[in-house]
Amino acid sequence: MIRRRRATFHRLTRLSVVRMAVPLLVLGLGGGCTNNPYPDADETAKVLYVAFSSPPKTLDPQVSYTVIDHAVTGNVFDTLLEYAYLERPYRLIPALAAAVPQAQPRADGRVAYRFTLRADALYQRDACFGIDGSGRTTRPVAAADIAFSLARIADPLVGSPVVDTFERLHGFKEFSQRLLAARNADAAFAALRPDQQYARVGGIDGVRVLDAQTVEVELDAPYPQILYWFAMPFTAPMAWEAVATYDGRNGRDNLADHPVGAGPFRLARYDRLSRIVLARNDDWYGIRHPEWQAPGAVYPSTGEPGDAADGLLAAAGRPLPFLERIEFRRDPEQVPAFIKFMQGYYDTAPILRESFDRLVHAGALAPEQVARGMELEKTITAGVYYLGFNMDDATVGGAAGEPGRALRQAMSLAVDADEFLRLFANGRGLAAQSPLPPGIFGYDPSYRNPWRVADPAAAAARLVDAGYPGGIDPKTGKPLRLTFDVYDTSARGLLQFQFFVEAWKRIGLDVQVAASDYNRFQEKVRSGAYQVFLWGWVADYPDPENFLFLLYGPMSRTASGGPNTANFADPRYDALFLRMRAMENGPERLALIDEMQRILEREAPWIPVYYPEDYALQFGWLANVKTPSLSLPYYKYLDLAPAPRAARRAEWNHPIRWPAVALLAALVAAGGIASRRRRAGEVAS
Repeated sequence: MIRRRRATFHRLTRLSVVRMAVPLLVLGLGGGCTNNPYPDADETAKVLYVAFSSPPKTLDPQVSYTVIDHAVTGNVFDTLLEYAYLERPYRLIPALAAAVPQAQPRADGRVAYRFTLRADALYQRDACFGIDGSGRTTRPVAAADIAFSLARIADPLVGSPVVDTFERLHGFKEFSQRLLAARNADAAFAALRPDQQYARVGGIDGVRVLDAQTVEVELDAPYPQILYWFAMPFTAPMAWEAVATYDGRNGRDNLADHPVGAGPFRLARYDRLSRIVLARNDDWYGIRHPEWQAPGAVYPSTGEPGDAADGLLAAAGRPLPFLERIEFRRDPEQVPAFIKFMQGYYDTAPILRESFDRLVHAGALAPEQVARGMELEKTITAGVYYLGFNMDDATVGGAAGEPGRALRQAMSLAVDADEFLRLFANGRGLAAQSPLPPGIFGYDPSYRNPWRVADPAAAAARLVDAGYPGGIDPKTGKPLRLTFDVYDTSARGLLQFQFFVEAWKRIGLDVQVAASDYNRFQEKVRSGAYQVFLWGWVADYPDPENFLFLLYGPMSRTASGGPNTANFADPRYDALFLRMRAMENGPERLALIDEMQRILEREAPWIPVYYPEDYALQFGWLANVKTPSLSLPYYKYLDLAPAPRAARRAEWNHPIRWPAVALLAALVAAGGIASRRRRAGEVAS
């Protein structure tokens, strides 16, 4: 009896499930299932969706140095200066500072810059500002906050990666030493808040707070490039309250995960492994004071030739930002992220290598993609890839005299940069003529380096001048053998290196690839045990000094550990570099740069190969896109039309009904079986 009742209960349960599920599934079939990963409420909102593959390392602006770090910190923290969004070459404009300061030379050879902050620029609202018991949730940005940020860069415990640059500040090193000594000598001092410690040891001598809105920064020697660093998050004002509050103790957040800035956006959600959300910061000065018409708070009205025709000036004069939110969604793999872009769920994406030929034809989008409303954004990166010679080497270096110079020039003439880009970069890039890429002062698009023309016949002639006719070393009677050191051991990397080897082989040289891991390669470079190498450089800031210093003699890698990996040294070049570095942009500086490039042309310590080019895809609903060639924040300039995006998503992502149909069929079948079993049971009873 008990078994019969249990069986009857189970049959009735199955029938009930079927009866309840059928109308629900019918409703589902009517509305359809969707793969939209976002809430329906966001369909009409100006929300930018961006994929990221690796999580940020830290959101502490004085420490962060990766692209994804700066995608967050550059929008959450405002800086004293920034760049004119549409202009190239880049030009600094005021942001939190009321004006771009002018250098003030001092009698002792030092140079000062005085920043005056905008009055009534506030930090985003945060509980940390109530640490003093006041209950306040925000306060104005003060000059003392700039001094505090610079002191944090000097603080050994913070571990800022830009200490070397700021050692130019008068008293910077001494402050760091006093701070470290005081901590080591007194445990009670070391237990104080960082701002209290900095005050007790006297601060940085060359950083003076003149009043609540004015700070003066003094350098030991002229260095105009310091202003570029005040357009980076490293020098963004930091509230001491945030550092004191978010120390990771007693359940409190870490500062690395809880940024408190004064920028156009604030961090609204931080799941660093999956989702990062920036929301418009209504306390930003640009929103609170549109009447100021501050340069960094309104859309620009001037740009490069062609910007107006491209629609990039349509929003001129409108207050920023246009977006309500920025959603970073993590997609570790490129293919799934690209599929979501093609479905309209990301607003922009890089082009997959595997999809390049299908999407791009002769440098333009394929017609079918244009018909879908897709657009292609091209940006020459402020960087350069080059083949370098060890100028300390007896065969390819300066010690070889004129034969060595002719050999370097011959090897340069053998390399076809355009063919390299076609084979290995889908044509993305620009053949380089010098260390200076487009967008940098001193770059001349009409300049042609006579040794950067692919000309095997001319290369063979220069080999004769070098004493290696047909590439034969007269000492051995065999092809001259050289070593090509590289740090990429992947199959694709080795294939690229072989391209250069084959080019040199065609003029008779025997160049052998010596591939090793990065650390071993660095050891070889430091010790000078190399002849030819491949290297690249991407600018920190848009100034010719940031490229031409790579060939400044006293910065030789082998001799001093500096960035001059070619170990190039030329007295005239070095003297010109020191003069050029201390100058503002202008005709005199340009003349010095031209002379420096002629020296590099003649001596050929590098074979400039190419300036890299990024291709990014976007849809027509995204406006005002002019991707900078540097890692700069620009989201506040973007605008977005939600309605056409929603329509396209609906068009490209039809409801997925087959799972529901299959489930309904299965449930109906199960109900039929249960019904037959029930009737059979009634007959048996």
